[in-house]
Amino acid sequence: MPKSKTYEEFVEKFKLKKTTDDCYTPPSVYEAVKNWAVKEYGLEGKEIVRPFYPGGDYESYDYPADCVVIDNPPFSIITKIVNWYIKRGIKFFLFAPQLTLFSSHSGSYIVTNSTVIYENGANVKTSFVTNMDRWKIRSANDLRLAIEKAQETEEKPSLPKYEYPHHVITSARLAKLVNRGLEFFFSDEDLSFTRTLDNQRPLKKSLFGAGYLISEQKALEQKALEQKALEQKAREQEQRIFWELSDREKEIIKNLG
Repeated sequence: MPKSKTYEEFVEKFKLKKTTDDCYTPPSVYEAVKNWAVKEYGLEGKEIVRPFYPGGDYESYDYPADCVVIDNPPFSIITKIVNWYIKRGIKFFLFAPQLTLFSSHSGSYIVTNSTVIYENGANVKTSFVTNMDRWKIRSANDLRLAIEKAQETEEKPSLPKYEYPHHVITSARLAKLVNRGLEFFFSDEDLSFTRTLDNQRPLKKSLFGAGYLISEQKALEQKALEQKALEQKAREQEQRIFWELSDREKEIIKNLG
């Protein structure tokens, strides 16, 4: 007998909900990161530990002497974690969110900007924080490439992208103009409905979702609108805000290095 919806809702309340901290690392990615860290910092023979697991408590974890933590901690408390390890002299190499990498202001930052797809489906730009590097901030292209290789999957053949003359409109083509706030108007006299262009028939292809042939005048208007949309997009991509340094910050820089 099927369970009632009310019962299912009742049970659902007691299930653990995934959060942004539930970013369980794919084994292949973890191994790539661990192998890089072991080689980079001469950790051969050191005991590698992973105190971050569902229901675990890193503060109560029994850390062996001279061990090294290589793990993916909850990103929401990474500053607290980093400071806790540094205070106790425990070596670590931790996954960290790229966008807020510098938030902890402790340890060293290894910037890879790696796109990691975690086992809960979260797609997170990831870098690393450690207390084993001589540099405060550095890149690690070989680590980035190792992570990419660990996530390689069999490439699917890419689908062809069709381009049409301005005399052909489809709903998808017009959607791009609407998204740019551009307006257009077509009367019945301007249009001739079609599902397939003559040159598509031998290849058994067609217009996705059908479309219309439009008059010469409307084609010129369409071309102008699409050009305007491209120009808008280019302007948006060029918009940047440049923040100047203050005199105080310039003085700090003079004393660096």
